[in-house]
Amino acid sequence: MDAHEVNRARATLALFVADVFSSVPRKDQRAKGDCYLRGLMLDGRRKSIQPMAERLPDGNEQNLQQFVNQSTWDPVPVRRRIAERMVPRIGPDAWAVDDVSFPKDGKMSVAVAHQYCGALGKQANCQVAVSVHAVSDTASCPLQWRLFVPQEWADDAVRRQKTGIPQEVGHREKWRLALDIFDELAGWGLVPPVVVADAGYGQNADFREGLTGRGIGYVVAIRSDVTVHPHDVRPTAPAWSGNGRRPQPRYRDKPSSVAALAACHGRQAFTEVTWREGSRGPMRSRFLVLRVRPAGVRSRRLAQAAATAGHGHWDGVLPEVTLLVEWPEDAEAPTGYWLSSLPAGTPPAELVRLAKIRWRIEHDYRELKHGLGLDHFEGRSWTGWHHHVTLVTAAHAFLTEQRLAPKADTADSPFTRSSTPSRTC
Repeated sequence: MDAHEVNRARATLALFVADVFSSVPRKDQRAKGDCYLRGLMLDGRRKSIQPMAERLPDGNEQNLQQFVNQSTWDPVPVRRRIAERMVPRIGPDAWAVDDVSFPKDGKMSVAVAHQYCGALGKQANCQVAVSVHAVSDTASCPLQWRLFVPQEWADDAVRRQKTGIPQEVGHREKWRLALDIFDELAGWGLVPPVVVADAGYGQNADFREGLTGRGIGYVVAIRSDVTVHPHDVRPTAPAWSGNGRRPQPRYRDKPSSVAALAACHGRQAFTEVTWREGSRGPMRSRFLVLRVRPAGVRSRRLAQAAATAGHGHWDGVLPEVTLLVEWPEDAEAPTGYWLSSLPAGTPPAELVRLAKIRWRIEHDYRELKHGLGLDHFEGRSWTGWHHHVTLVTAAHAFLTEQRLAPKADTADSPFTRSSTPSRTC
């Protein structure tokens, strides 16, 4: 957006700020929030505080630095209000969970560590955050964030004190952070219609069980080496001799990988499915849907624990889910695998649409980074990072509302220029 476009939106922005920042007690702080949001939305390569202050007619670098890095306003109620406001506007088909990285120099930025950096596609010095987004085929918005604290920060008292990490915050796996977000959002009265995630989360049996235990359905990607049993195979137990412990029922045949199972069915078992209109025509590919029972030690232990909770009995039967496999016409082998806990009768087209809808979270990350400066924050503190991420989320929510407004329906709108999905998504 240029300065004229921002000025035309000032009145609408003022109403938006008054609502989502209503929990911020001081009027001057809310005014700084309005100023910061305008700085994020204005054209410009860098969205760190100094260049934003220079571009804004009412920008004051010192005031904005204090507002973001030292001010005590709580970002959580602001994010809650954004989530409560945006979920009904978007009407999400799913919630998408993923993590995003922020390359950094040095070792003093809060929670920075040498770890896998998705932004660079390799191990590098970076911060990582987990986020959950409400997504539909036409709109999406972040609902909540968690900054991942690496193990090396758990007992580093010096860096924790310098960056202001709260005492109660320690190392927690990313999949647990995602479940924590779902619990917090549930406390706000927000429950997902279904959760979608990439293989980084879908591969994890504990994550899948965590969703099931919360009554949340899922369609999550997995790797080709995940092992499963066919749904109609049952565990058996040898006859008991009368001595010792009774034999436990077990699956007597070894499970197969989902790649081997798909290959056994052959290309002819796959059927074409169209799931949405892309920018260059219908999005379609070939898919196979099977009912399976995920295997492996962890899956078995989780199933046994769930069955025996409250002194119940486990019959050795693993839970049944749906396996979705994609094998494009021009590919030599299947290219994608998903597990779904949705009912067995869910139409294949719906499974595919949900499996593919995760592209919206990648779209959000591009907008948040390239358009709104999500990764441009130059501070080092826990407070500053969370304030900046909250303000970027608010700017994204405001622009999303403008895109959804009836009068903002043209492709040339300044709010829609970067929102058209590519055919490869």
